[in-house]
Formats: sequence, structure tokens, C-alpha cells
Amino acid sequence: MATALMTPPAPTPADSPARDWVARLRADGAEGQAAVADLHALLLKAARFEIGRRAVQDPSLRGGDREDLAQQAADDALMAVLAELDQFRGESRFTTWAYKFALLEAAVKVRRRTWQGREIPLEDEAWRALADAGASAGRGAEDAELFAALREEIERLGPRRREVLVAVALNGVPIDVLAERLGSTRGALYKNLHDARRALREALAERGFRVGSGEEER
Repeated sequence: MATALMTPPAPTPADSPARDWVARLRADGAEGQAAVADLHALLLKAARFEIGRRAVQDPSLRGGDREDLAQQAADDALMAVLAELDQFRGESRFTTWAYKFALLEAAVKVRRRTWQGREIPLEDEAWRALADAGASAGRGAEDAELFAALREEIERLGPRRREVLVAVALNGVPIDVLAERLGSTRGALYKNLHDARRALREALAERGFRVGSGEEER
């Protein structure tokens, strides 16, 4: 059974060119309902695959929990696909396009499940871990000066930017988990994170430190 979980959902006859997914999903009555049911079944397979893959690294995800998360992910992915149906351009197979929604929703559900009941780490904890890592790596005086400057500049950030930066960049809190806790959105928090990193780069550059360009941000 474990091997099956690691195998992506196989294409089905419903994905043949003879079937127009978009037209079927937009149809009224029994035809439209049947198309929605077919789509949900495909999304459920994708969600089970992704949750099964992630469960290998997270033994706390048990059978019942995994199936419950898969059902939730498939339900939410179905709503997302139907809402974005006009965006499908036929540049890939419909099921390939739809699977992405299920994989994303499954990943989000697992991250939220992992953080359920856990508190967002405090700033002091993050800095202590950072300092310990620096000490164990034998960093010199120049790096110690950079860390001190970085901490000063982070303290000068606005409260929300600082909160998001510390939670995501230092404490490893998933962005979707943080968005849920703060009653915000992923997009808003990504902007806070981007603006915070840009402000830090500029502030550190003004103080004479060589810093990266941040081209990895997306």
C-alpha cells in the first residue's frame, strides 16, 4: 500500500481529447453534476497522493487524519477549479492543470495540521537559535557585527513587517499558517515579507555591509 501512495494518480479515460471537461462542468442538470463528481474523484486521488507523500516525514498523520485532510483538500480544490475555470487555456491536459489545485490544497492542509495547537515562536527564541548556530559555526567578529546590525534593523521595522519576517524567515512558520493565525492573506503577508527584506538590505548596505540582492524572492 505504501508504494501506491508514492505513485501519482494515473490518467483516466475521462482525460481523453474526446471529453470536453470545461463544457461538461458548465452543463446543467445531470451532465454537470456527473462532471463535478468525476472531477472531485480525480482531485481526491491527487490529494491522497500528496498527503501520503508528506506523511512519510510526519508520522503524526494517521490513517483517519490523512483521509479527512484529503477529503477537505479535494473539496477546496474543487471549489478553486470551478472558480478558475475561465482561466484554463488548454495549454496542458485539464487533469494536469486541476491536479495542481489539489496538490496545493493538500500541502496547505498538512502544514496547518502540523502546526495545529502550536504557538507561533517568540522572537527571543529565534534570535537565541540564530546566535547558537553562529557560535557553533565558529563565526568571526565580522559576522558577529553583522548579526548585531541585523538585529538592530529588524527592531526598527514596523510591527507587522517584523512579526512576519521573524515568524517566516527565522522561525520557519508556513506562510499560510501565519495568515490564518493573523486573519490575513498569503498575498498580504508575502508583501510584508518582501518589503521587510528589502528594507533590511537597504539599511545594511547603508551601514557598509555586503548583502545579497534577494533575487531568490518570488
